[in-house]
Amino acid sequence: MIVIIDFGSQYSELIARRIRETQVYSEVISYRTTAEQLRNLNPKGIILSGGPNSVYDNIAPKCDPEIWHLGIPILGVCYGMQLMVQQLGGKVTRAERAEYGKAALFVDDPTDLLTNVEEGSTMWMSHGDSCNELPEGFEILAHTDNTPCAAIADHEKKLYGVQFHPEVVHSICGLALIRNFVYHICVCEPTWTTATFVEESIREIRGVVGDKRVLLALSGGVDSSTLAFLLYRAIGEQLTCMFIDQGFMRKGEPERLLKLFKEQFHIPVEYVNARDRFLAQLNGIADPEEKRRRIGHEFISVFEEESKRLGPFDYLAQGTLYPDVIESADTNVDPKTGERVAVKIKSHHNVGGLPKDLRFKLVEPLRKLFKDEVRKVGRSIGLPEEIVRRHPFPGPGLAIRIIGEVTAERLNILRDADLVVRQEINRHEVYHDLWQAFAVLLPVRSVGVMGDKRTYAYPIVLRLITSEDGMTADWARVPYDLLEIISNRIVNEVKGVNRVVYDITSKPPGTIEWE
Repeated sequence: MIVIIDFGSQYSELIARRIRETQVYSEVISYRTTAEQLRNLNPKGIILSGGPNSVYDNIAPKCDPEIWHLGIPILGVCYGMQLMVQQLGGKVTRAERAEYGKAALFVDDPTDLLTNVEEGSTMWMSHGDSCNELPEGFEILAHTDNTPCAAIADHEKKLYGVQFHPEVVHSICGLALIRNFVYHICVCEPTWTTATFVEESIREIRGVVGDKRVLLALSGGVDSSTLAFLLYRAIGEQLTCMFIDQGFMRKGEPERLLKLFKEQFHIPVEYVNARDRFLAQLNGIADPEEKRRRIGHEFISVFEEESKRLGPFDYLAQGTLYPDVIESADTNVDPKTGERVAVKIKSHHNVGGLPKDLRFKLVEPLRKLFKDEVRKVGRSIGLPEEIVRRHPFPGPGLAIRIIGEVTAERLNILRDADLVVRQEINRHEVYHDLWQAFAVLLPVRSVGVMGDKRTYAYPIVLRLITSEDGMTADWARVPYDLLEIISNRIVNEVKGVNRVVYDITSKPPGTIEWE
């Protein structure tokens, strides 16, 4: 595998994903990992991430200097390159001109790390420091108009550094550079495949679970559905899927989900109708965080009650993904600035909020995977495209797409409006061009006129966005005709709505969801 040592970069997770795209396994680890611990992990290569600090700051995170002597190929990215230069005897100072955004890369040595990286290709820069003096044994591989040392190497020791971010999509030949490091320099084999993962996971599930029973909370999303398919293939009738209908799903989704699993997939699902309980919990509640807290607490209560009724169970299966493991891990925060400087991956990961007395052992077969890898696994084991390519849907459901208090009336309005959005983006064949597409109900009313009569009704906000991974997003430039059709249908077909608006805010500064 390739390990990524994290110094607090927003792109550390993305580096890991790019490595996985080459069919080589990768993990993100803390900068506090010692050289001895790295040796025990036995990676084929090491990548040092970027980070928000300057290497000459007193609070700047440092890696164990012994890693330079492990004999393992190392690639430093941005801050990682600067740290390599500094710790090996070079000099890093604040640049006369900072460099952010796109820059043309001029290749001085088109071999080794920069094989097939085209002359003048665009790379993504994000740095205010510069390497003024290189350590002994290093040479310049590439430069930009503003950065003399844009890529460097000590070929003999297999130490490399780049001042740009090859992992982002804006870096045109970035993946070629990553492949050079993974295959040519680290001599990795492309063994991280979907088929291998499925085969190993089934073997591990059977070995861990044995003849015991497993309970899975099914939501209908790609994660829990893929997990259900994988578990059922591994242990069959030892699996019990529980679907808790909290009343905040889209129109017709609970019925469609149950029909798919019971009639088409022949996987038994226990249906729990808890709509009234959840709605009662949100009576008079407008604060989004309090809504989330109450929904989560009630879900745990219902889950606990029903698991005792259906039990006993020895194992609880969770659709924990690798980003969950990273993001829920301990975060090291600088006490002076409050900035995140690095993450530390825990040896185990429990979903927060589960009561301790549930006494389940956890089964998390997907915890090594990113979202796109889960989709590949789901597709490979027979999950239908309508689930594999389903847009992300928040756990609290429509409750956080109703701004303010959630009522039965507002839920019905939003369900009907949301159905129109889904129908039209599918009819116009743009569903798979979008990351998400949904409606939001605002807790205000505006004046309108319908049939020569004054109306005073709710507005609906359309949120159609494009994204690579949900970390950043942009509003979708869909045809005006499509927006017009959606608007006309909602106003004419959804009682209680007289106005439709389109959200053209990107992320950042906005978020994808409104709450």
